[in-house]
Amino acid sequence: MTDRPLPCPDASLCLSLAADLRAADFTSRALREAWGDTADRALAHGLPSPARRALDGRDDPLAVVGRLLVLGMPQSAASVDLALPRTGSEGLEALGLVRRDDVVVPQALVRPQSFADAHGEGEWWIASDLDESALGGPLPEDHVLGVGGASLTLASLQVPTRAARGLDIGTGCGIQALRARRDVGRVVATDVSQRALRFTQLNALLNGIDGIETRHGSLFDPVRGEVFDRIASNPPFVITPRVAGVPHYEYRDGGFAGDDLVARVVADVGRHLAPGGIAQLLGNWESRGGLDGLDRVREWVAGSEVPLDAWVIERDLLDPLAYAELWVRDGGTLPGTPGFAALIDAWLDDFASRDVTAIGFGYILLRRPESGGPTLSRYERMPQSLPEGGLGDHLAHALADHDRLEVLDDEGLAASVLLVSPDVTEARHQLPGAEAPTVIELRQGGGLARSLSVDPGLAALVGACDGDLTVGVLVDAIAHLLEVDAGALRDDLLPRARELLFTGFLRFA
Repeated sequence: MTDRPLPCPDASLCLSLAADLRAADFTSRALREAWGDTADRALAHGLPSPARRALDGRDDPLAVVGRLLVLGMPQSAASVDLALPRTGSEGLEALGLVRRDDVVVPQALVRPQSFADAHGEGEWWIASDLDESALGGPLPEDHVLGVGGASLTLASLQVPTRAARGLDIGTGCGIQALRARRDVGRVVATDVSQRALRFTQLNALLNGIDGIETRHGSLFDPVRGEVFDRIASNPPFVITPRVAGVPHYEYRDGGFAGDDLVARVVADVGRHLAPGGIAQLLGNWESRGGLDGLDRVREWVAGSEVPLDAWVIERDLLDPLAYAELWVRDGGTLPGTPGFAALIDAWLDDFASRDVTAIGFGYILLRRPESGGPTLSRYERMPQSLPEGGLGDHLAHALADHDRLEVLDDEGLAASVLLVSPDVTEARHQLPGAEAPTVIELRQGGGLARSLSVDPGLAALVGACDGDLTVGVLVDAIAHLLEVDAGALRDDLLPRARELLFTGFLRFA
């Protein structure tokens, strides 16, 4: 632990600071315009120098606050008091965000974070601990992380349907709890770190968001016996060797061996889901002893004492060396610096002890059925980049269409009228002079950005789904054009039409 001050989430001071930040136009757009796109991209990669140079010599409120709270640069008390007249340097110190010495020294960062979901666009101010570039060295083990790419992805994945009670496990700076409150009446946010809970409280007050209760403890311990309609978790899932000399960062290391933490969440989450409740989390899983990582996740779900629907997407797969290098660097220890090689060896020895050959990263969606047993069991690899925004809405529609298809037999589907989704395009590839294409590809511009090769029959069905004729009528017409048996074509196309409805290429009219 460190001697840094704990954040002090005072409601009145947070209200004053929010007013000051608004008056300073402290937004991601204004900062990007102030230091330029190149500096903005550099800052995202932990390189603050271009942004510092762009603000050099400026004394307007945006520049002063940007240097102090985004770049972590000390500022004079006079300039801070002018830039934030309601709060002042004294108020920032009372909040635990700075230390006043000869100058105002930042003790935390506050960065604007834009977002978009099914309800529209918005922006939060998110306070967190100083990062590596501001500290000039490795992170403390009790570091509270700001908003990273994984956190933003999980926030965008949260299904935007109304619910009464939500739970955010391992809340960190509180980004998932803030996102959940856009759809959920009240949210409980838990963490093993009191420091993280203080940041969550401060961020809720700073953004004028009520209905978030913080509780201290590990995983589900603070909510024993309670059930929720929504559970979100970006848990400290990073696989870390349990040996002396390896730093254990609270924000990423949950204190479990291997991928046991994610396995524990999957095993226990069903007991805390109300019927129809949905849990969404990020995680790592190991391929070990010849068993594929996704198959191990499948075993975790099957072992839940509460039967669960499951949709698991593996987004990345790393070998043990690449994984070790990623997380050793993340902690601020770089190649060529003391201790780097020893840390890599510790990770590789740890993986070898369990016969680990690869580590997957991805998203887990689990749902407790309203009644009866599970009907959804989907495990897939999707390494392609995803479109920004709308992912939660896409998942919600997929679940709704899955439930509708479960009670719709083939006759019902044949009697349905479908539409091709507006983000779907078709590409045809053929050799010069050939009469027919060798490849027909459907591409999805939104959702999970899927692409798939289809045959002429399915391509014709998708192309004809304009909300006019039923599927059965279209299949009969296509069979006539292709000169094939209509019954056989129906048997072939209807199951694939179900898949296209679930994945969002088609939708019900």
